[in-house]
Amino acid sequence: MNAPHVLIVGGGVAGAAVAYFAARLGTWVTVVDAGRHAASEVPSALLNPVRGQSGAVDERAVEGLRLTWALVETLAEAGHPIPHGRAGVLRPVPDGRARQKFERHLPPELPHTWLAPGEAPVPLAPGWEHALWLPEGGWLDGAAFTSGLLAVSGAEVVRGRALRWDARSVTLEDGRALRGDAVVWCGGSVGAGWAGEAATHRAGTLLTLDRPVTRVPVSFGAYLAPAGVGGVLGATFEAPASTWQAPTLPLRSLGWLLGKAEALTDTGGARVTGRWSGTRLSGLVAGRTPDGVWRLSGLGSKGFLLGPLLARHVSGDVVRAARV
Repeated sequence: MNAPHVLIVGGGVAGAAVAYFAARLGTWVTVVDAGRHAASEVPSALLNPVRGQSGAVDERAVEGLRLTWALVETLAEAGHPIPHGRAGVLRPVPDGRARQKFERHLPPELPHTWLAPGEAPVPLAPGWEHALWLPEGGWLDGAAFTSGLLAVSGAEVVRGRALRWDARSVTLEDGRALRGDAVVWCGGSVGAGWAGEAATHRAGTLLTLDRPVTRVPVSFGAYLAPAGVGGVLGATFEAPASTWQAPTLPLRSLGWLLGKAEALTDTGGARVTGRWSGTRLSGLVAGRTPDGVWRLSGLGSKGFLLGPLLARHVSGDVVRAARV
């Protein structure tokens, strides 16, 4: 029997992970990539299972976290080392009420420790009452991780914008038509905008810093983290939008972001060297849609935490269906 041919639209972390796992299952994989997946090229993505200011934990977060770290090791063994820091994440918490919210969400299988601010592994600014230490968290270079998955998958990458697709074909802007046994749509915020889909888009910004301010990520409202080169300060804070728009950084947002950094820790005169901006698509869809197209999109800020795990599930379903 010939190997099934899987067409993937989108070369961000979702598409790259689907390509990786589908290839491992013995399929021939083609990825159509327009190169507009900015959210997957974040220079320092948090691997943080405890999300937001309420401390929500997705039921798949622990498994997803461990799979992503395993993939970092696998890619390094295959000759694609990923800049990363598997040294924990610190979540300072302002008061007892906020701590109670966090505690209600923490699953017993997630390693964690509550610390007094003075016990934290990195200094915190005054005003925090508690700190949650997550020793299995950390950060990774999103662009390196995504490109590593694609490279190791051995997928054929077709550069171009997909205009139309159905259960077995993808038509590109230049008129080329690709045919296969299954199509998986992994377009992110930009892709959803091009497709004219109703969606929720969340813009975020990172300021790149000349050096890391902390040796481990510190996060509440915004986050400071090391990066492959220097450090970062970032957050997703602009109001959600119903259509994709090129991200900007208004002056008031810049002031807000810098203020959040000072509220976390002493930034010690670190200099801003640049800016990265991207837009994430909210509204997770993972599975087969009524038109027969498979889909993995809408990962939001959990792209590197849950993306590979969900991609493994989706790719397994896709390959099984294609072989029937």
